[in-house]
Amino acid sequence: MIGLPYYLVVGSILFGIGAFGTVTRRNAIAVLLSVELMLNAANLNFLAFWRFLTPAAMEPHLFVLIGLTVAAAEAAIGLAIVLNVYREYGTVNLDQIAELRG
Repeated sequence: MIGLPYYLVVGSILFGIGAFGTVTRRNAIAVLLSVELMLNAANLNFLAFWRFLTPAAMEPHLFVLIGLTVAAAEAAIGLAIVLNVYREYGTVNLDQIAELRG
């Protein structure tokens, strides 16, 4: 049986990949995907703790569903903002958008 440390390692790796992508990427859509990856890693760790530490409670499922809903709303709003920025400036490169601030 797979134990709690394996889930935590996978969640930590996913969170690390997401954090690395958020810091190093210059494309706004890639940054949004990295943030989504970090949110899903946190949800994975949350469910792993629930499964192995308190299996009788049902509340963590509700919190994860709320977290997924917030992540989906964040992705939709973020994509809408990126589309508006692209229409305005013609690029989604975060470095070029920062230079256009003037």
